[in-house]
Amino acid sequence: SKFEVKCLINFFYNLVGEVTERQGVIIGLDRNAFRNILHMTFGMTDDMIMDRVFRGFDKDNDGCISVTEWVYGLSVFLRGTLEEKMKYCFEVFDLNGDGFISKEEMFHMLKNSLLKQPSEEDPDEGIKDLVEITLKKMDHDHDGKLSFADYEQAVREEILLLEAFGPCLPDPKSQKEFEAQVFKDPNEFSEV
Repeated sequence: SKFEVKCLINFFYNLVGEVTERQGVIIGLDRNAFRNILHMTFGMTDDMIMDRVFRGFDKDNDGCISVTEWVYGLSVFLRGTLEEKMKYCFEVFDLNGDGFISKEEMFHMLKNSLLKQPSEEDPDEGIKDLVEITLKKMDHDHDGKLSFADYEQAVREEILLLEAFGPCLPDPKSQKEFEAQVFKDPNEFSEV
């Protein structure tokens, strides 16, 4: 809503600080500031996923998230349709941006997001098995990699596969807390 967009813009400028716009200086959130928000606000811990989320928000690849990118990114994060969330998640998981999620990309993401068990001799073998199982379930055209069409069909059949390769959307609890903090009506006075 218009009110929520205003709140997101105000919150953005509170995060960035009162910076006076100078010639040629980009005002926005750099990678570290953004990762800090993802970690502290949305409970994300996976470095690779957080970097990919940053890239997903930073549409113009200038290394900084502008107020427009912030509002657009959070609108998908918080209010996105299933289609928007599928496109966003697929972009996050397609590490090299070639339009496919390869076995290698799956392996890297799953290796990062799974807890290592001290008893396992070679955890990589278990992850390779998991990649094969994932491909059997999601690779509908059997070409050994996931296209967006494969991913979309799999997610429509089983919504839990949306974040199959790591959490890149806010969990419901973090989302509620963020919205409660940011979408406050300034006309509401709290009892003191």
